[in-house]
Formats: sequence, structure tokens, C-alpha cells
Amino acid sequence: MKHILATIAAALALAAFGLSPAAAQITGTPGSPSATVTIPGNQLPAPPQKFGGVIKDTAPQSKPYWPARVMPRKGAPNVLLVMTDDSGYGVPSTFGGVIPTPALDRIAQNGLRYTNFNSTSLCSPTRAALITGRNHHSVGFGVIAEQATGYPGYDSFITKDKATIGRILKDNGYRTSWFGKDHNTPAFQASQDGPFDQWPIGMGFDYFYGFVGGDANQWEPNLFRNTTQIYPFLGKPGWNLTTAMADDAIDYMQRINALDPDQPFFVYYVPGGTHAPHHPTPEWIDKISQMHLFDKGWNALREEIFANQKKLGVIPADAKLTPWPDDLLKKWDTLSDDEKKLFIRQAEVFAAYVAYTDHEIGRVIQAVADMGKLDNTLIIYINGDNGTSSEGTLVGTPNEVAMFNGVVVPVEDQLKYFYDAWGSDKTYPHMAVPWAWAFDTPFPWTKQIASHIGGVRQGMAISWPRRITDKGGVRHQFHHVIDIVPTILDVTGVKQPETVDGIKQSPIEGVSLAYTFDAKNAQAPSTHKTQYFEMMGDRAIYHDGWLANTKVMRPPWDMASPAKDPMTFPWELYDLSKDWTQFQDVAAKHPDKVKQMQALFMQEAKKYQVLPLDTSVVTRLIAPRPSITAGRNVFTWTRPLIGTPNGDAPSLLNTSYTFKAEVEVPEGGGDGMLITQGGRFGGYGFYVLKGKPVFLWNLVDLKRVRWEGPQLTAGKHVLEFDFAYDGLGMGTLAFNNFSGVGRAGTGVLKVDGQAVDTQKMEHTLPFILQWDESLDVGSDTLTPVADADYQTPFTFTGTIDKITLTVDRPKLTAEDEKKLAAAQRAKSSSD
Repeated sequence: MKHILATIAAALALAAFGLSPAAAQITGTPGSPSATVTIPGNQLPAPPQKFGGVIKDTAPQSKPYWPARVMPRKGAPNVLLVMTDDSGYGVPSTFGGVIPTPALDRIAQNGLRYTNFNSTSLCSPTRAALITGRNHHSVGFGVIAEQATGYPGYDSFITKDKATIGRILKDNGYRTSWFGKDHNTPAFQASQDGPFDQWPIGMGFDYFYGFVGGDANQWEPNLFRNTTQIYPFLGKPGWNLTTAMADDAIDYMQRINALDPDQPFFVYYVPGGTHAPHHPTPEWIDKISQMHLFDKGWNALREEIFANQKKLGVIPADAKLTPWPDDLLKKWDTLSDDEKKLFIRQAEVFAAYVAYTDHEIGRVIQAVADMGKLDNTLIIYINGDNGTSSEGTLVGTPNEVAMFNGVVVPVEDQLKYFYDAWGSDKTYPHMAVPWAWAFDTPFPWTKQIASHIGGVRQGMAISWPRRITDKGGVRHQFHHVIDIVPTILDVTGVKQPETVDGIKQSPIEGVSLAYTFDAKNAQAPSTHKTQYFEMMGDRAIYHDGWLANTKVMRPPWDMASPAKDPMTFPWELYDLSKDWTQFQDVAAKHPDKVKQMQALFMQEAKKYQVLPLDTSVVTRLIAPRPSITAGRNVFTWTRPLIGTPNGDAPSLLNTSYTFKAEVEVPEGGGDGMLITQGGRFGGYGFYVLKGKPVFLWNLVDLKRVRWEGPQLTAGKHVLEFDFAYDGLGMGTLAFNNFSGVGRAGTGVLKVDGQAVDTQKMEHTLPFILQWDESLDVGSDTLTPVADADYQTPFTFTGTIDKITLTVDRPKLTAEDEKKLAAAQRAKSSSD
């Protein structure tokens, strides 16, 4: 009788969820404190459980009944999802590269190696697709967050009908966490004003430890725990985020395991490596430099990687190495000795960052093993979110912020001023383009280029010892980042919800690749038949082994060229079933196939919010967005405030503006920051230095323009900086014309209404300040705009009564617009 009653009680408990006993598992006695239940998952969060006890007038007459704790099905695996950054197919040793990546090797040897796995060609888009199982335009990330525009496919919002894998697993009983790069929060919602629904903790992750944005200084990052900025590096020379986040992830997993060893976890681990800035520790630079991996140059490196790939079987034996682009890039043997010296240093620091990042990932994997959980943990390790980055200019750069403002630092200056410091906190470095091309061997092109395989092919390894027994196997089926979410759902036994928070969910657009786990399916046809690719007008369509794509009309290192008409791009055609590396264009032989594939692309583009096509690049960085500053021209601060990120701060680029600081200076003249935005690698600061007012523009760490006033007396003062911009402003960009940006202007520093210093600044920054820094009032966080003047936090020793910023943006006259339109028509006709 007792057994029968327990069975009836369990059935009633399941009925509270709308379940039949066959639909879920329940453990423990229903209503007891130890009872758990597996929910069907069609509705998230699950509806409240019905009370199954008895309530009378008094407690002794009543019977308590606890709601069951939601847990995944018995035996569901833990999940560790790892993805590195800006790393192409030929980078890691696991896929033929010369850089040692033993952690990725370990996963491949203990599981499977995937040779035909593809990204979107850019950071935010790949990451949005990875955590939602939908195409990047479907979830608002047609481009990176900082380039968002007002179209559904490009606005950087993951809408509520597309719940992330974090949210789905969390509501099904997993503990979910996110470590590292968050490039999926809209850049204009990254401040402490919120809202936080598009931050990791608002997208279903219980815990977040990482940075918000495209990249971060690994020595002094804009680091958050959940939504609170933290500064664990202060007073700790040699501290590096790459190690710190591994420490934090290990601590998190051990904490979960100590509290409840049976609790499954989902860890999303996405370090900044190896996106610029390349910031490995000196020990790793020394270790890699001693290996002399790059002494023979980039052309020899390609040949070496290509041979290694054939030996490993990660490319077919008959694959062809795509040609070196002689019309775009120099060959190694044409370089001077100085060029070779600099470029070898750049590659060694990049390689050190690769090896260092992989080492720290290896520590996280080993922590899973040390807890005895490796056997039942699904580990997915994706090498890179796109091809290797070629955003470092043809000669590399000690400061990536300079590149995004169209500034190329000559080789001789890099050698003289930055060579020994390369990779340290005094640089924000990126290697030269030809290395990126070599690290994408055997494919053509690099990051940003969605039409060619070098931009989208990522090496991936998956292990799950309890399930995958074909250890060391290689899989060649075509798959895409949108296939990871359905794979995780498949292996955890969790279904995609029909509704989340009452909102009907759109279908997941990827397919599970779990079928490839079985050795019998090693040669099975791919279940992913069709996939479009598009990035900034550059596009392709894959279908059943064929790839049709546009020719590349803008090399990725040309960030500031005018937009082109995307419909004029010529198309190519490749039969990838016979041509693995995209070597032989067969469009001329199959014109009907080209037309068929073009039509298929447009069909997919309309389906997945790809339209309108837009070939503009860096100009989107300064496009107006609905931030907290939108529509405002006057800003006032009456108290210290730090940490307002770039996307939520008023922009001083390409405009006139006036700062007015009403302050009280203490005896002795005072010291400290009034207001600043940016840091060591680009920005401005208005401060008092040893009693003297200073306004300084840091022009990407290559030049500093400084206005300075006389010694201030103690007491109240009004300090002003007025800047009159000479250009037409960003309005010219609407006419595909750059003449209005980055122009000169005249600055006047005033004390109590009297001009004390007037200077003309011949050039201003056209596009962006240092993006991983913030606007700070009353002190300066992270790095200073002028190391020679002060070190952070440089808190103001006086009193700030009020700081007012007034912005006066240029407006085009009717005559200006007429001239610009005429120039645009003339340019279009000549093209």
C-alpha cells in the first residue's frame, strides 16, 4: 500500500507540471525537502507547482509539502563551451599550426576533431549565433555591437523570442556561468544605468566574470563581476586577465561541486585571447621566442602549416594551397632586415598569446578532471570566432586604436619606440596583415571576409568520454556555429521551449551535430545543407557542397574606404566537394548554377533579416544610436562618477564643444582629474596638475596636444575649455564622403573667464577613442591619458561643484548638401 501511495503521489507531482510519468523523472518522495523533478521544458519558467500537502487550522493537523527542486534528467552531462578569439584554422597545433596548443590537442585526442566548422567572420555575430542557435542577423548582430544600426538584423538586440542556451539550461536546472568576453550587450546599454536584460545575467547566466565590448587591455581590463566593475589588478604588478579568469572559473566550478556534487553546470568560457591587444606575459613571450617559429617568414610558414595539415588529415591529401595574394601583400624575401625583425617580434608575441590562452584553458579543463567530472562533461573547444585578424595594417601597429582611426605607424617608429615593449601594458598591439593570411592556411582571406573560407573556417574539437568512444577521430561534415545550441540541447535531453516568460519562441535555426559522435557516422552526409554568409555587404551561400560568393571588394585592413554598391559585386563559384580550399573558381563553367545560388542567397537573406545590405565599415562606429546621450547637447555632473562606457558617453568627435568646471581648489593648488574619457591609447583629460589646469588630447599615443594654465589660488574657480571644430562634421558621411571628419580645430583654455592658452590642433580623431576605457569624473580609472603627468586613480583633491559639457555639432547647409551630392554623383559615375 505504501508503494502504491508513493506512486500516486509522484504522478500527482508530475501532473502539476502537465507531465505524464513517462515524460520526466522525479526523485525522492514528492513534497519532501530532497525531491527533485525534471520539467518538460516547453514553458519557461515552469509553472508553479501545486501544493500537494494538507492545510488545516493548525500546523499539527496539517501536512507540509515542498515544491520539488528542478534538475536536469539523471545523468545529464556538464557542459564546458570554450571559444577563443580572432584565431584562424592554421593557428593551433591541433590543426597543423606551429603554435603549441596542448589543451586543444587534449580535447581532440580524447574526442573528435572537426575540420569543416564555420563562423560568421566577425566577433559579436559569431557569439550571438553561438549562444542562441540562430543566424546572427536573426538575433540583431549583422555586425559587431559597436556598429549597430536601426534595422532588425543590425540593432544588436537579442530579442525575447530567442532565448539563449544559458536561459534554457538555467530554467531546466543547470547552474550557468559566463567567463570572458561579452560582445553581445548593446554598446549603448553598457553603463551602470542599465537596463541589464541584455547583459549575461539578464540573458540566463547566473554568474558573469569578464569584460563588455570587443576587446580589453588584459593588464588593466574593464572587468565586471555580474554588473559591478571590479579592479583586482590594483597593486598587483604582473596580474593578467587571462590567468585571473581561469582562476575565477576554476573557483566557480569547485564552489558548485563542493556545495552539490550532483549539480550539473554549464560554463561558457570565452577569453579575450587572441584578439588584439596581444597581451601575453613576459614568460610566454620568452618561451615562444626561444622556439624561433617565425624566422623564415610568412610564406615559409604557410608551406609548413600546409604540410602539417596533410599529415594530420585535417585537410584532404589532394587539397591545394591557395595562392599568395601578390597584388596585396609583400613576400617575405622582399623585406628589409628591419621589417623582418619587427614582424618576427609581432608574430612571436601573438603566438605567445595563443599558447598562454590555451594553457589557461587547459587549467580549466584539468580542474574538471580533478573534480572527477571529465567523463561526463561535454567539452566543446572552438578555435576562434572568425579567421585570424588582419586589422593590424600592412605593417602591424603598437596601438589598435590608431588603426581604427586610419593611422599607420611606420616600421622605423615601431622599432624605435615600441619593439622592446611589444605586448606589455605600454602597447595595444596587433601584428601585420601577412601573418594573419598565413595563419588562415590553407584558405584565402581573413577575419571580416564572409565570402571566403579564411574568414569563417574554425578548427573545433569535442570530447565527452562517456559518450564519444571514437577517440582521435576526424569529422569533415559541414557545420556552423548555429549548430552548437541544438547539439547541447540534444545531449542534455533539454528541449527548446515553446514559450519563455510568456513569449512564443522563434525556431532554432541550427541542427544538432551529435550524430557525428558515433564512429559509424564518421562519413555520414552533413545534416546542415544550406548556410548563408554575409558581413558588411560581402557574402556567400553554401548549399550541398557548392559555395557561391562575391569577390572581395574591400580588404579588411582598409577600414575607412567609402561604401560601395553591394549589388555590383561580381560572383565566384566553387565546388567544395572537389575543391576543399576554395582554390578554383568555376563560375564561368556553371553560369546557371551561379544564378541559382544567387537567388538562394536572396531567399535566405529575406528570411533571416540580412537586408538591407550595407558595405560601410568604420563609419558605422559613429552612427547615432538610442543611447542615454541621444538627442542631448548639454550634460551636467555634480558629483564624482566613474565607469561610463564609450557607447553611453557624449561624443566629442567631429564637433565643437565646451567644458565648464566649477571647482574649489584647496590650499597648495590641488591635484587630480576633473573629467576624462579614454586612456593611454587615445582620449582626453581635463585636470589640475600641481595646481595648474590642464586640458590634454592624447592622439592614439603618438602625439599629445596640451593646453596649460597658470598656478591656481586656493578657493573657487571656473575652469573652461572651449574647442571650435573647423570641419563640416559627420553629416558628410551620409554622402559617402569623409571630408567632414578628423579635421582641425582651435582650443582655448580659460580660468575665471580669461583665456590662458590657445592652440590649434591640426588633426582630430575621426572615429573612436580607446573603447575599453570609460568616461570618469573626479578620478581616472584604468590607464592615464598622460603617463608623464599622473598615474591612476588621480582623484581630485579639491571639490567639484559642477561640470557642464555643451556640444555644438556642425550642421550642413543646403549649399553644403548640394555640393556633397554632386561629388557623390561624380564619384559614382567614375566608378
